[in-house]
Amino acid sequence: MIPVSIVIITKNEADLISRCVNNAKLISDDVVIVDSGSTDHTLDVASGYGCRIFNLPWDGYGANKNKGIKLAKYDWILSLDADEAPDPDLIKSLHSLKLEEPAMVYDIKFHSYFGQKLIRFGSWGRDHHIRLFNRKSVKWSETMVHEKLIMPENTTVRKLKGHIHHYSVKNLAEYNRKCNYYAKLSAGQYLRDGKKAGIIKLYISPLFGFMKNYLFYLGFLDGREGWKIAKATLKNTHRKYQLLNQMEVHPHKKEAVKDNLAVEY
Repeated sequence: MIPVSIVIITKNEADLISRCVNNAKLISDDVVIVDSGSTDHTLDVASGYGCRIFNLPWDGYGANKNKGIKLAKYDWILSLDADEAPDPDLIKSLHSLKLEEPAMVYDIKFHSYFGQKLIRFGSWGRDHHIRLFNRKSVKWSETMVHEKLIMPENTTVRKLKGHIHHYSVKNLAEYNRKCNYYAKLSAGQYLRDGKKAGIIKLYISPLFGFMKNYLFYLGFLDGREGWKIAKATLKNTHRKYQLLNQMEVHPHKKEAVKDNLAVEY
């Protein structure tokens, strides 16, 4: 075990969390679950693995991750979602770290799956995120969606060997539901940030996103799944700016987004 706390936010993740916490326990003796009202067997599964569980209200992705960070045993934090699992190479890399520099953060490559298929190309095939950091120097922004790590200017980024395997969606229907959910959250966040939905954002940006995913990043090599992802990206980009435009023109028609947890893809 290494002096790293693993923080996972959850709600109704019983069908996914077992793989996540099983691999997490190969890294650390402190796995922190911040749950926001699960009604399935999520907490039973987590409890069976000896995780520390906290039932806390949902205040947004970044806010709830920060809650878990505060409750962690160690200063070094590995942030995971319930549909993610570190692979053996990453676990080996983590055990080799000395973790002596609080200003150091660690960038990890992702392997993302559409159903049972590993997506090797498109934006998903290039995915990587900083997920290991010291809480004395770093925390999450507390936006409702697309939370980011807030890091000091002297932060050094180091890449780790191995991958986090991200079991993103089971099928197209689930992916479309997530896309719609995030489109609503993004539109609301853009409105609060003062962003505008002009012609370029409404029509050019979606098309460019499709071309980037499917052509420039070779998403077509992933076959049917690559097409589905690129098409959904186009629809999602247009949808969020369409919603933003509606909110700008008719503020009283602003769509209410249910305060609910959908794991980030």
